[in-house]
Amino acid sequence: MHELSLCAAIVSVVKKHADGRHVDVVRVRVGALRQVVPESLLFCWTLVRESEDMPDAELELECVGAEVRCRACGRQSEITSAWSIWCPVCDSPDVEVLRGNEFLVASMDVSEKVSNMNGCQHG
Repeated sequence: MHELSLCAAIVSVVKKHADGRHVDVVRVRVGALRQVVPESLLFCWTLVRESEDMPDAELELECVGAEVRCRACGRQSEITSAWSIWCPVCDSPDVEVLRGNEFLVASMDVSEKVSNMNGCQHG
């Protein structure tokens, strides 16, 4: 289940940018071509956030659909299957992916309440 390692990567980014502050919400943009199962990612987040001392941190996902531009026919189209990145208009495999490869921490909400992320008391 690669979603667990993805959650560990998210935590790494979040901790660096939270700078010891309490993390309330983490927003992640996930492209359809990344083959991430949103339910699995959310489940793994509940496991990782507990072990990383961020028990209140909610994970919000923004799922981004896949879109390609066909070099053969010039059309721009949505892709409905992550398994076939062919032009749905002319069936050409010569496409440029415009969106759908995203996987990034888009934003997060932190509060002034200092978190106990490092196992030390801050005050």
